[in-house]
Amino acid sequence: MIQQLICDRFGVFYNVFYIAQLLKNLGFSYQKAAFVSAHLDEGKRHAWCTTTWPLILRLAHERQALLLFGDEASFPQWGTFSYTWARRGQQPLGKTSGQRKGYKVFGVIKSFTGRFWSQGQEGRLNSEAYSAFLTRVLAQVTQPIILIQDGARYHTSAAMQRFFALQSARLMVFQLPSYSPEYNPIEKLWKKVKKEGTHLEYFPTFQALTDKVERALLKFANTPKEILSLCSLPTELAQAA
Repeated sequence: MIQQLICDRFGVFYNVFYIAQLLKNLGFSYQKAAFVSAHLDEGKRHAWCTTTWPLILRLAHERQALLLFGDEASFPQWGTFSYTWARRGQQPLGKTSGQRKGYKVFGVIKSFTGRFWSQGQEGRLNSEAYSAFLTRVLAQVTQPIILIQDGARYHTSAAMQRFFALQSARLMVFQLPSYSPEYNPIEKLWKKVKKEGTHLEYFPTFQALTDKVERALLKFANTPKEILSLCSLPTELAQAA
């Protein structure tokens, strides 16, 4: 009875191992699935890559303009977790203050050089704060700017449309296709900042959080080559460039 049970279980193990090896040889790997938006419009994404993006590159060349990708990130005081080493059966634990506050950061990176501007704030992200950040960026450069942004409400509000109209002599804006964060290379920078600044960290006060985030932002602002290595363009955009 016991011998038969052992043989049966060994047979199951062998079959699972054989199937896994077969799938591996066929080019498959065991992976965690990821969500993809049901609202993706592949037609618009294709048009953006094949028509809008080449137009942006041509305008940047003709006008000698800075090509900037913009986005925002939020860093919660209650902390963020990532994978870490721990003894088997002992889940790693981390302290949290429980404070439901976050440090919000606007940022833009210059494509092809990695130059980085950022501005943090405690309050909510809104059009007033966004226009103030872009005004500061405009004041620090003399060239025209082409800004690529997503469709967040405070990017496309009536107030921002008035701001863009007033700045149209130096600032041109293009919208990314909906639900396409992979087309915005600054997204990769936010992940790296969180990994180095907030993952597995305890922040007893909001000031401790802002200090840590600002140190991480300053580090990357002073290492554009590292940003450039992190924030490579997707293949379809890099090939067009």
